[in-house]
This record gives sequence, C-alpha cells and structure tokens, in this order.
Amino acid sequence: MGDDSRWIHPQCELLPSHMSGPFVELEDGTLLTVEGNMTMVSVDDGATWTARNILYDGEGPGVPDGGESPVNRSPLIRTREGALIMVYTDMANRHWEWDEEAQEPTPESHCEVWAIRSLDDGWTWTDRQMIGDGQICVTGIIQRRSGEVTVPCQPFIRNPSRWATYAAVTADGGRSWRRGNIIDLGGHGHHDGAIEAAIAELTDGRVLMLLRTNLDQFWAAYSDDGRYFRELGPSGIDASAAPGFLLRLASGRLALVWNRYAYEDGTVPKMWGGDNHWSERPASSQRQELSIAFSEDEARNWTEPEVIARCPDSAVAYPNVWERRPGELWVTSGWAPRPALCFRLHESDFVGR
Repeated sequence: MGDDSRWIHPQCELLPSHMSGPFVELEDGTLLTVEGNMTMVSVDDGATWTARNILYDGEGPGVPDGGESPVNRSPLIRTREGALIMVYTDMANRHWEWDEEAQEPTPESHCEVWAIRSLDDGWTWTDRQMIGDGQICVTGIIQRRSGEVTVPCQPFIRNPSRWATYAAVTADGGRSWRRGNIIDLGGHGHHDGAIEAAIAELTDGRVLMLLRTNLDQFWAAYSDDGRYFRELGPSGIDASAAPGFLLRLASGRLALVWNRYAYEDGTVPKMWGGDNHWSERPASSQRQELSIAFSEDEARNWTEPEVIARCPDSAVAYPNVWERRPGELWVTSGWAPRPALCFRLHESDFVGR
C-alpha cells in the first residue's frame, strides 16, 4: 500500500485517487464532489478529478464549505428529481473556545448549519440559508420514499455543555427546511452527548439514526416521519467514541461501517474523557480499526463484523460509504489518514457467500 502502517482487507482494493467524498453521480455519468467552496468532477470513474466551478463567491455568513479531503464533513445528495443538496457548517464564522476552568465553552463560542442547492448539476447554487445552530458531519443524508430529504444536525447545549441531535427536513428539494425535536442523552464535555448520527430509512417507512455516544455503543433513535424521533434506546451495537456510516444497499440489505469498542483481538484501547472536558464518563478511543457488518432484517440483527481497514499508527475513522454500482461500495476514511485511505469492496465478498 506504500505505507506499512496501513492495511486493508484482502478482498478490498484501493481506489485510484485520495478524494474522500461524499460523491454523487450526475445525469451524464460524471462524478461530483465538493472540496471547500469548489465543485470537483471526474469523468474517468474517480481516477482523476478536476476543479470545475465555485459554489458561491459572495460575502458571508454562510459561505459554502464542503470540507477538504480527508476531512470532508458536509453531507451531499442528488435527489431522484435531480437536485443537488449540500448541508454544511459555516466554518468561516464558526468560533469555538473551551474554558478549562469553567468546563464550558466561552460565551462567544457558536457555529451554524447552512444548506445550499443546485438544480443544474452543480453549475449554479441557490437558496443558501441557515437551517439551525450547531454542526454537521458526513454521517449521512437520505431521501425517503416520500421524497423528503432528512439530515441529522447537532446543536450544542450548555450548562452542562454537551451535544445533542435533531433532524432537518426538506420536502421541496432544499428550498425550505423544518427542524425536528432535540435528542438529548445528557453528559458533560466538548465531545459528549448524542452526536454524529448515521441514518437510513427502514422498509416500514420509519427512519433509524445510530447516534455516536460515550456509552460504549450506538444509541438508536426511530422516527415515523423522518423529523420527530420519539423512540430512543441502546442499539446493542458496541462502538467507540466515533461515528459510523449506515447505508441502504441496492440488494435491500443495510451496511454499517464503524469503529468498534475494542480491537479485533479483544484488547480495549486507552480511554478518553471522564473529566467533564472531553466527556463525563470515560469512552473507548478505538479508531485504528474499521469494521463492516450487514443486516437483512432492518437492523435487528447483524452479520459478524469484519475488520476492513487498519491504521495502527494513525486512525481510520469518520467513514463515508457510497454504493458506486449495485454491490460495489466505496469506503473512504474522513479523518486522520493523510492522504485519505480510500478503497472499494464488493458486498458479495462479505455477505451471502
């Protein structure tokens, strides 16, 4: 692989570039992603990428920011109707400062979530608007069978400070947005709470979010309408203090890619938090192994997890997963590896064998 500290499963294959997505396919087959405030396109199945056009060249606030590979955290989707929608944190105006003595962010600390859309495959972008406070993470954005688009966002709650989650929903392709209820698991610290939710629609029409926590597992939140999540409880899926990515596949299965609580050999890594700065209770720091599992019964049961990537000297976390073609998954690590660790795998090599 060119780096002895990196390993991918023998059934995986490196992608030809280090672009970490998220990706969409345009009507003519061109692939598109957003880096910073620039659209990037590929006409050779992701082998090479070219800067095409700026999303917005006016003044702030709300200047678009798709992130930069490998730390790209802005959900991007192309709807069935052909609209491109990107939701992003206004990084240009974000101010974050933690007061160690008070164990709270400073009064000036703030951040906002914005959205922007395109109706011509990314050449022009309109309806730029703030849709809420907080941050956004590339853990998923989905279009439900109803046509509505749902994306998880995370506001910050103070005294004691922790993150929470709500769903932002658009029924008109990103022209207007509504917010759902706050999902709050408590906690105290700048990395505590219910955050960075992976999301998928179930076959019965409900929406499932798997929330990153410091409670040694994902917590599962369910919604009947994709906006209000009123059923909440532990998922039973062990997880470290890192987000996962949940994806509905063309086969009908659900795929989950994430960092488990412990390493494959059962060893538990050092713990983070427990000091009311990072978090109220200690949590696993395991970000060196990335695993995959599949469900054929709507997230009630999962296949035995398999490690698909390992970076012992760095981290392979914040995954983005895209089904490029039916059964062909592109997995990219969106956090520590530089350049990004980007590879493909085939569903049939891991499930249904």
